[in-house]
Amino acid sequence: MSDFFKSFIGNPDAVIIANGNYPTHKIPLSYIEKATYIVCCDGAANLFIDRGGHPDAIVGDCDSISEENKTRFADIIHPDPDQYTNDLTKSVHFCVQQGKKNLVIVAATGKSEEHTLGNISLLAEYKNQANVAMITDYGILYPIHSPTTFPSFRGQHISFFCIDRAEVTLHGLRYPLNKALLTNWWQGTLNESLGDAFTIETWGRTLVFLGHHPASTSSPAPSL
Repeated sequence: MSDFFKSFIGNPDAVIIANGNYPTHKIPLSYIEKATYIVCCDGAANLFIDRGGHPDAIVGDCDSISEENKTRFADIIHPDPDQYTNDLTKSVHFCVQQGKKNLVIVAATGKSEEHTLGNISLLAEYKNQANVAMITDYGILYPIHSPTTFPSFRGQHISFFCIDRAEVTLHGLRYPLNKALLTNWWQGTLNESLGDAFTIETWGRTLVFLGHHPASTSSPAPSL
């Protein structure tokens, strides 16, 4: 387990598999393989089951899970017809209700830009309910709303996206900022860590992206 997760997540109580592109990088795959509790977002269960997986819970409005799997896994399906939240949010709420508050989300990006942006933005909403991180094939997305120091490595790709209009100060990054007010998401992208830690000082909701180490190469997704 990476230093990031030892510091920020610990051992995840649950891994949520969303209905985006299934991961191919070994880091998100390792969290699926080692998970003690897996929640699939509705139709995400179809691919996970096809790959040999067995979810512990399937949550959503049940409009995309196959009829076969709906019948086969009826005892672990938790339908939620609310059309004002998406299946990822329903899955996070389900985990919190089960007392699971250290959460890792995978397969939440790809397929559709609107769903990718929506899912990433929701991390800021989940911050007050759970300790949650999203892992992609490229890195980790983590929400903050107060000054935070992250473990890192020299040359790590770092970006951040301000949800609220709030001052931002950066320490330990190639392009520092001092009480800056950013006006667009791109302004926080493509920075780089200078060492084994960096700090983002802000009191606004902010999404931080930390790129995977180059040594963690992609690998084919194994059957489960």
